[in-house]
Amino acid sequence: MTAESTNETADGAIDAEPITEGIGRGEVLRSPVPISFYGAVEPDTGEFIEDGHPLEGENIAGKVLVFPRGKGSTVGSYVLYGLANNGCAPAAIVNEETETIVATGAILGEIPCLDSPEVALETLEDDETVEVDADAGEIRRQ
Repeated sequence: MTAESTNETADGAIDAEPITEGIGRGEVLRSPVPISFYGAVEPDTGEFIEDGHPLEGENIAGKVLVFPRGKGSTVGSYVLYGLANNGCAPAAIVNEETETIVATGAILGEIPCLDSPEVALETLEDDETVEVDADAGEIRRQ
């Protein structure tokens, strides 16, 4: 694919809107549906525990977590913060639209977070390694 067909820059970077600061690198773990961190993720381990969710049984620790948007309780912000304090947070978060709950949790937990990437989330494939540079507003394939 050419950079033009994927909306990637000439150097292969994907532009996105920064929500927080920082740089995170890891393997992509993508959910096709929204995530509610409260009751969905075990804050002591990073294991996804929501019954029936596509990520059930996965661990988000150190991953670049890619999902459309958050949903649910404001306590989800504190779950993200708890994950960070326990060393189990995602390396970075990429959303189509980062709503307040996820943004607050990413800020509190100092988790690099971007939204509105110039490519469809589906182009970021599970297990591919990417670097999320929230300072520059870019996702770089490794």
